[in-house]
Amino acid sequence: MKKLLVFFVLLSWVPMAANAFVNKTIAKLTVLDKAAGKTKNMVIPVGQSAVFERISVMVRDCKQSDPFKPENFYAFVEITKSDGTKIFSNWMDRNNPGRDPVQNPDYDVWLVRCE
Repeated sequence: MKKLLVFFVLLSWVPMAANAFVNKTIAKLTVLDKAAGKTKNMVIPVGQSAVFERISVMVRDCKQSDPFKPENFYAFVEITKSDGTKIFSNWMDRNNPGRDPVQNPDYDVWLVRCE
C-alpha cells in the first residue's frame, strides 16, 4: 500500500504535457449553398466577418495545433442569417468536421486552414 501511495505522489510531481496552440490571424473557410449548388472560398481575418448569400460568417479565433504534432486547425466561428438568427456558434475542427457540424438545411461551412 505504501508503494502505491509513493507512486501516486511521485506521479503528481511529473509535469503534464500541455496542449500548445499557435494563434493565427486568418481563417480560410469554404461555404456551400446547398440549394443553388454554389461554393465560395472565404478568407476572413480573425475578429471580422464576411457575407455569402444570406449568411454572415464571423471568425472569433483561429489556431493551429502544436507544430510537433500532426497538423490540425481550429476556428471559433459564428454564423448568422440575414434576419439575425444565429445558426452556429462553436469551434470547427478541420480534421474532424463532423464533430460539431453546421446544422442547417441551406448551408454547409467547413474550415480549410488557419494562416
